[in-house]
Amino acid sequence: MSDQSVSALSTDAGRAENIKLSPADRAVLRSLAAQVAELARRPVEEAKRELWYRHNDLEETRPLVFCDPENGWNEIIPPDSLHCSGELARNWEMALRKELFWGAEMQDDRVILPEFRVSHIYTETDWGMHEQRIGGEQGGAYTWDAPLKDYGMLEHMRFPKIEVNWDATRRRIALAEEAIGDLLPVRLHTAWWWTLGLTQTLVYLRGITPFLMDFIDQPSGLHRVMAFLRDGTLARIEFLEQNGLLALNNDGTYVGSGGFGWTRSLPQSDFSGRVRPLDMWGFAESQETSTISPRMFNEFILPYQLPILERFGLNCYGCCEPLDARWKYVRQIPRLRRVSVSPWSNVTGMAERLGADYILSLKPNPAALAAGEVDEPAIRTGLREAISAARRYHCRLEIIMKDNHTIANDPRRVVRWVKIAKEEAGA
Repeated sequence: MSDQSVSALSTDAGRAENIKLSPADRAVLRSLAAQVAELARRPVEEAKRELWYRHNDLEETRPLVFCDPENGWNEIIPPDSLHCSGELARNWEMALRKELFWGAEMQDDRVILPEFRVSHIYTETDWGMHEQRIGGEQGGAYTWDAPLKDYGMLEHMRFPKIEVNWDATRRRIALAEEAIGDLLPVRLHTAWWWTLGLTQTLVYLRGITPFLMDFIDQPSGLHRVMAFLRDGTLARIEFLEQNGLLALNNDGTYVGSGGFGWTRSLPQSDFSGRVRPLDMWGFAESQETSTISPRMFNEFILPYQLPILERFGLNCYGCCEPLDARWKYVRQIPRLRRVSVSPWSNVTGMAERLGADYILSLKPNPAALAAGEVDEPAIRTGLREAISAARRYHCRLEIIMKDNHTIANDPRRVVRWVKIAKEEAGA
C-alpha cells in the first residue's frame, strides 16, 4: 500500500499559525531556490519534458526512468541535516533539497520545474468516524482500531467536507513570493487526493480482515458502504470543481502510482480556464483486494470506481496489486492510459495485453535497494528482461522505482539504480 509520492516541489496543507520565516531561514531557502532555478534552465529539462509528452501520448520513445525513494528520502536528507529551524521553512527546505538531489545527483527523467508549488491551507472532516492508528512513527509499521464495527453503523457515516482557510493560504503564497518568488515563480497547487479507489478508505474504516470476510459473510453491507464511499467521493470532486480548487495535472505533476502528467491530450479542446475533472488525469487502484477473485473484483469494486473514473479525461489504474487476472475487467475503464505492472505481475503477459495501446508502468521490486548488499547483475537482468518483453509487444514503457521503505541508509543506491536503468533503457 502506498501513499501519495512526492510531486514537484509540493508541500503539505500545514497549519495557519506556522506562516512565518526567520531571516536566517529565508537566506537558506533563497540559496537553494537559486540552485534549483539554475538546474531548471538546463536544456536537458526541455528534452525530458518533450520525451514525457510523446510517451504519455503513446508515441514510441525509449523507456522513461523515474525514481522516488519515498521513505528513503529520510535517509538521503536526514531531518538533522536541514539548516532551517522553523517548521514551514524546514518543509520548504526539504522540498528544495529533493529537487537538487533529483536534478544533480539522481539524474532520472523527472523534469526539474522552474516553479515553487504552495498548497492550500484547509481542514477536512472525516467520514463520520475515523480509525485510531497505533505505531507508524517515522514511516514504520502500524496497526489501527477500525471504527466501523458493523454495517448497522452506516447511519453514522457522513460525507467529508472541505473548508479552505483563504486568508492563511494567501499569506502563505505572499510569504513564498516574498522569500523566493523572484527566483522560482510561486504556484498554488494542491493534490487533493492520491487514489480515488475507495478500498484503502474502507479498509481503514472496517479493518482488513473484516473487509475481506465481508465479501462472503456480508455482501449486501459491503455493497452499501462501497456505494456510500462512491457517492461521497463524487460529492467531494464536485465541490472541488465548483469552487475552483482543481488544478491541471497535464504537466510535471505526479499522476497515478508512477509517472508524470505531461500530455497534449489534456485539457479538453473546450477548456476555458475553469478546471474540470475531464481536463485532468484520474487514478484508482485496489491493492487491498489483491487476494480476491477477478469475479468478486468485478462485482464489488470496479462498479463503484467506474462512475468516478468516468469523470476524468485520462485515467491511470493500479499500484502494487497484480492486474493480470482482472485485466479483462480493468480494460473497461474509459480513457485508460497508464497501467501499473507490479513486481507480482507477469511482465511478459502484461506486455502482450497492453501492447502499444497503453503505458506499461513497470514497478521493479524495491527490495533490491533495501537488501544488505545490492545485487547489480540481478537488477540489470530483471530490467533487461522486462525491456525486452516490452519491445517485443511495442509497449510504451516507463520504469518506476518507488515504495522504498529503506535504502539501507545509502543514498548512492538510488543514484546507481537510475544509472543502471537508464543504461538498459538506452538513454
